[in-house]
Amino acid sequence: MASIDDFSKLDLRVGTVKNVEDIEKARKPVYKLTIDFGQEIGTRTIVAGIKDLYTKEQLLDRQVVCIVNLDPKSVAGVESNGMVLAAEGTASLALLSVDKTIENGSKVH
Repeated sequence: MASIDDFSKLDLRVGTVKNVEDIEKARKPVYKLTIDFGQEIGTRTIVAGIKDLYTKEQLLDRQVVCIVNLDPKSVAGVESNGMVLAAEGTASLALLSVDKTIENGSKVH
């Protein structure tokens, strides 16, 4: 089991998707997302395997919850600096978001 100390090591933040691009070289359908996390963190590139579930238009300007303190990972030659969080059901996946607009970079507790 994970302890509360384990959970507190994760830096969860709200950011706004500013750009969505296809990554043609990827083996799986993924997007390259540019997400604005506000002044403290800035803009990050995050690769997300959600291309089959969301259109670019559905993602653009959407606020999402992300982990921003993971080690960078290269996906199809693109460095991903975080992870977009989602809930997975038996037949679908839903991005985690906030229920009203909030400042980019806001911490999730």
